[in-house]
Amino acid sequence: MAETFDDFLPEALRFTSPAPLVDIGANLTHESFARDLPAVLARARAARVTTLILTGTDREHAEQAVAMCREHGDAGLSLHATAGVHPHDASRWDAELAAAMAALQRQPEVVAVGECGLDFNRNFSSPTDQQRAFEGQLAIAAESGKPLFLHERDAGRRLREMLHAWRDDIGDAVVHCFTADRETLFGYLDLDLHIGLTGWLCDERRGHHLRELVGEIPAERLMVETDCPYLLPRNLPAKLKGRRHEPALLPWIVREIAHWRGESEAALAKSTSATARRFFRLPAA
Repeated sequence: MAETFDDFLPEALRFTSPAPLVDIGANLTHESFARDLPAVLARARAARVTTLILTGTDREHAEQAVAMCREHGDAGLSLHATAGVHPHDASRWDAELAAAMAALQRQPEVVAVGECGLDFNRNFSSPTDQQRAFEGQLAIAAESGKPLFLHERDAGRRLREMLHAWRDDIGDAVVHCFTADRETLFGYLDLDLHIGLTGWLCDERRGHHLRELVGEIPAERLMVETDCPYLLPRNLPAKLKGRRHEPALLPWIVREIAHWRGESEAALAKSTSATARRFFRLPAA
């Protein structure tokens, strides 16, 4: 039976942001959302997560994200999409796929090129294929003028080298789900990149180092995201059945980031949303 608006999140997890939020990375085309997407969107609205950027990680999911924006976007919730080829799938990059991704960038729902980049941690595609596909998507970003939505893991130095070579041709870019170290962070900031933070910060096993870094990110470069259904915060005040992350939990991540930045939750909500609207060229709230 599909979950309803009321019966999925326990009362302790029904957060409400003090200001409207933009979730810059929501994988709502993931199969786990197929059974209850309307309820997921309703819970996002109730939490004041009013704008969602749906991540397109390959042609199929980018097309699904565009269709989802058309079907479910309404006055109470603003939906937009990205379109790119994730480094895990870089071996599939060819002229036909490049043309299809360039065509997707011409759709009004698509606001960024990506998720694209480099992942030398798992190497589901070879580093050579990853760099070839990323180079092709840098060219699409330069041609379209749209910002880049970047993925990087264990490849910070090479990603910075490639971005540096293209820096005069591309516009804004955000390293989504940043989890790396201080040197990598400042390398990205030196390239005028934006940074996306997730619930990784809420993980005492592996996200502790980020707590010392979040205050170093300028407000005009910082955005927030769930990366749902992945990266469910480990320090939530109640258990969540199924452990599927969703946009309605973004206010908890904002609260955690605000604490470690030493600022109010409201101030962080306002600044990250303003930055996201400017970055993705969204209408004013």
